[in-house]
Amino acid sequence: MKIISYNVNGIRAAIKKGFVEWLNEEDPDIVCLQETKASSEQVNMLEIQALGYKDYWHSAQKKGYSGVAVFSKVEPKHVEIGCGIEKYDVEGRVIRLDFEKFSLMNVYMPSGTSGDERQEFKMQWLDDFHDYVAELRQSIPNLVICGDFNIAHKEIDIHNPVSNKNNSGFLPEEREWVTQFLGSGFIDTFRYFSDEADRYSWWTYRAGARGNNKGWRIDYFVTTREMENMLDHADILHDVVHSDHCPTSLTLKI
Repeated sequence: MKIISYNVNGIRAAIKKGFVEWLNEEDPDIVCLQETKASSEQVNMLEIQALGYKDYWHSAQKKGYSGVAVFSKVEPKHVEIGCGIEKYDVEGRVIRLDFEKFSLMNVYMPSGTSGDERQEFKMQWLDDFHDYVAELRQSIPNLVICGDFNIAHKEIDIHNPVSNKNNSGFLPEEREWVTQFLGSGFIDTFRYFSDEADRYSWWTYRAGARGNNKGWRIDYFVTTREMENMLDHADILHDVVHSDHCPTSLTLKI
């Protein structure tokens, strides 16, 4: 089973740049989108549905902001919209699909780059998300979490760690959160298969960063350790360009 995660930075903009044609060629079983910036009513889904996907959405109340969606060829047993914490759910940050062998959570974690207030919001989110997932794991041992974490974990995951050490997304306390989260029983699947440097999933639009591969790896697939024997392959699809991010992928042995 091939699953793709992709911050599309606006699904409508991505569709205009050939997203549907790429989706048809790539043919994942499930695709998880972040930063959709739209509700389902604002997107013509006919072409995507014609490829065999059913679509599930959690959009932000604020128009043109945030939002997650999942397109799946495999019908879930249950769909959970949001995490049950209102200040996050109004921003459309979490959706979970439960399947027979595992559950899949698609998450768009907050950014703190716009200032101190949002950085505080982000840090509170990280604490609350950790607790939310810890409780969830008691009933769902086989859990996949994918999406835009908005944190580069280690120096290998960012093009210039020294100059970015005081920037949101690479702050010591954010990086430590990732370390602790993984240490609580999760596998960073890309790093499970690869120790390559210079493999990034996001590039600023400024100063030709993508062309020069001056990026950050902030998009993840993590799984509970109980799923280790189900892991087949993980990758970053850096040649796919509909956004300032690129897709990441995970293939499971089901």
